[in-house]
This record gives sequence, C-alpha cells and structure tokens, in this order.
Amino acid sequence: MPFLGQDWRSPGQSWVKTADGWTRFLDEKSGGFVGDISSFCKKDDHNKENLFNSLNYDVAAKKRKKDLLNNKAKTQYFHQEKWIYVHKGSTKERHGYCTLGEAFNRLDFSSAILDSRRFNYVVRLLELIAKSQLTSLSGIAQKNYMNILEKVVQKVLEDQQNIRLIRELLQTLYTSLCTLVQRVGKSVLVGNINMWVHRMESILHWQQQLNNIQITRPAFKGTTFTDLPLCLQLNIMQRLSDGRDLVSLGQVAPDLQVLSEDRLLWKKLCQYHFTDRQIRKRLILSDKGQLDWKKMYFKLIRCYPRKEQYGDTLQLCRHCHILSWKGTDHPCTANNPETCSTSLSPQEFINLFRF
Repeated sequence: MPFLGQDWRSPGQSWVKTADGWTRFLDEKSGGFVGDISSFCKKDDHNKENLFNSLNYDVAAKKRKKDLLNNKAKTQYFHQEKWIYVHKGSTKERHGYCTLGEAFNRLDFSSAILDSRRFNYVVRLLELIAKSQLTSLSGIAQKNYMNILEKVVQKVLEDQQNIRLIRELLQTLYTSLCTLVQRVGKSVLVGNINMWVHRMESILHWQQQLNNIQITRPAFKGTTFTDLPLCLQLNIMQRLSDGRDLVSLGQVAPDLQVLSEDRLLWKKLCQYHFTDRQIRKRLILSDKGQLDWKKMYFKLIRCYPRKEQYGDTLQLCRHCHILSWKGTDHPCTANNPETCSTSLSPQEFINLFRF
C-alpha cells in the first residue's frame, strides 16, 4: 500500500505514462530495462510535437475567429458613420457594443444639425445630456459635445431662428457645469478644471451674443401675415406647438393680439400636449365662469411634460438592432424591414445605454 513520502514501486524501477498506458523501465544504475526506451523516447517526442502543433492550430484558429468578429463589429459599427449596431444581451454593455458617448460620436450629429428636420431633436438630446448624462461621456465625447454645441450656436446666430430654444439649452448646461465644477473630485469631468472654466466662459459669451441679436425686418414688400384673411391667420397659429410662440406673435400687432387670445386655440393646444385626465386635474375658471384654457396651459406645463414633436427621429430596428436616422438604409435581413423600425425619442435613445 503506497503511503505519503515514499515510492511504493520496486527500487531501481521507473514508471512513465505513455499513449499505451504506464510503461516500466529500469534506470541506468539497475543494469536492465523493461520495454524499448528508444521507442518510448521517439513516441514521447512525437506526442510532444503533436501537442505543440495542436496548440499552434488552436491559437491560430482562435486568432482568425477573433479577427473575423472584430472585422464584423467594425463593419457594423463604423459603416459610413450613419448607423450603429445595438447588441441585445445581458453583459456589462447590456444594450450594445458602445456607450452613450461612443454612439453620440458615431451618429454624426454635426451633420444632423444642418437638417432642419433633425435640429430640434439634436438640441433636445444635448439638453438631456447636459441635465444628467454629461459625466457619463468619455473625454472625447465631452469634447465632441462642446464642438457640436458651438456649431448649433453659430447656426442660430446666422439664421436668427430658434433663439429661445438655444438660450434654454445654454442655461441648462451652465447650471449643470456650475454644480459639477464645485464638486471636483466627486464627479467625472474629464480634463483640467481650467479647461472647463474656459468652456463656461464660452457659454456666457454665447448667451451674450444671443441676447444681442437684432432681428431686422425683411425688405420684402409683398403680402405679409397680417394681410391674410383672419381664418388663414388663425389656421397658421393653430400649427404652433408652443404657447410662448402664440404670446410673442400676439405682441406684434393689435389684431394678432385678439387672435392669440382665442379660447379654441388654447383649448386645442392643451388637448394636443396633455391627456384628459391631466386637464381635469388642473381646471381653471375665468370670471365669466368659463374654462380659462390659456391659464390652464401654462399651469399644465409646470406640472407635466409637453408632447415632443420632431420632423425626424432616430430609428431602432427591432429585428437586427440597428440604430440609424430615419430614411437611412441598413443591411436588415427581415422580410419586411419597414415594420421592424420604431422611432426613438431623445430620452429613449439615452435609455438604450443605461445599464
């Protein structure tokens, strides 16, 4: 019976495991041998060589497989920088191969702001990131964010449109940065603190530029808005989705002031943005005992989010999990790709990368 610390075999004998089983042979001191040592050595060398070759083949096969996967990932991820692949799984990157910052970089929002249909969408996305997601961006993504913001401001300064929208965005970003800069060491603002102070100074400069905009009346002497019949003026005003625009329009001329107070106009605006249940909770009566829809609207927007409206949105293909702008083709393998796409709001886009 073998026991710990001693060899139970006979003195002068050695046992070696081979492909044919355990083989016994004598060492040089014992003066004899069992089995063919030379054949064993050759067989052992042959086994080592086969094992070495097998390892080489396995490593090469794994490398080829890894390279193939990387090439596929790059093809899906970087293809023309118009769409990205969103992986559906339960790994660390639960919703995809990329983070919010990488998706923000790859979807080319710089070009999107030049499209009037996508401008409001990008601005809303910038605002949501400024509120709560700025610290989740990488250093490159944070730099890209500021570059896109600068292009947005320059576009507004040139076109003199969407001024109030960008003012609100800049104010939201400046407020968030003030909080983050005061909490240095507790948050993730990549880069030197002096760089972020310089960026905050740039935001203040942009705000000053927006405040100094003087909108000049065009030299066109044809038909103006007030020259249209009242029914057409009212029809155009009904297409405005922001009550503040109605108030501003009413300040242009006395006739427009009367139209901007139309009860039916404010009623439709309330019904467009809010549900019947929300409206019933915020009823306000006028001195005449009628519902004051204008006051109800401004009370409702303080309590509930307004309905978001965009000319173009990002689309997510439920079949192949491709994220792209609406109208951008991607290699979908579904029988009916049109039925697989769903529109994403800016908040839904951000939620894709929360894990």
